[in-house]
Formats: sequence, structure tokens, C-alpha cells
Amino acid sequence: MAKVGDTVFKVRSKNAGPFWVTIDIFCGGTDAFETIAGRLTSEDVARLFDQPSQTIKRFEIPDLNVVKFSLPRPVVQGDRFDRDMHGAQWAVLLAEYDLDAR
Repeated sequence: MAKVGDTVFKVRSKNAGPFWVTIDIFCGGTDAFETIAGRLTSEDVARLFDQPSQTIKRFEIPDLNVVKFSLPRPVVQGDRFDRDMHGAQWAVLLAEYDLDAR
């Protein structure tokens, strides 16, 4: 079982405004970047966070060995049903994702 968090240096998430969350995957090197870029798809992230795949925005930054995903928050930041006001807990779910889960 190859978890995202065991493959990379760090996974971080944060607000990207009141309507979006961004998850940054800092790979730490070229090998990890190529593994993540090749094996973690937008569809995987959409399935993990129960989102339509067309709402997921994916960014690959090879010079920094970073892969980023942005996705809409299920509720607006600060709403009374918002369980993660800063968007920081989303990273934990992605870090635990098994790359062999397909």
C-alpha cells in the first residue's frame, strides 16, 4: 500500500477564498513528483472528496516538484455547517489516500 503522505515530503491544504480549498502536494524530489503526477488523477481526488470530477482543478509545477488540486468547498467558509473553517483538515484525507486503491 503506497499512501500519498508516505511518498511525498508534505501534503498541505488551505482556503483559496471562501468557496474553494487548495491542496498542495510537496513532492520533495523528481521521483516522487513523477509518481504523484502519473498515479494520482483528478478523478481519484474527486472520488475521495465526493465531488464531480469536472469541478477539480489540477496544477502541476515541475520546477517546484508540486502538484496542486483546487476544489469547491461543500459549504461556504464560516457557514454554521462548516466543519473546517481554514481548510486544513483536507490534507489529512489526501495524505492517507492509497495510490494502489483503484
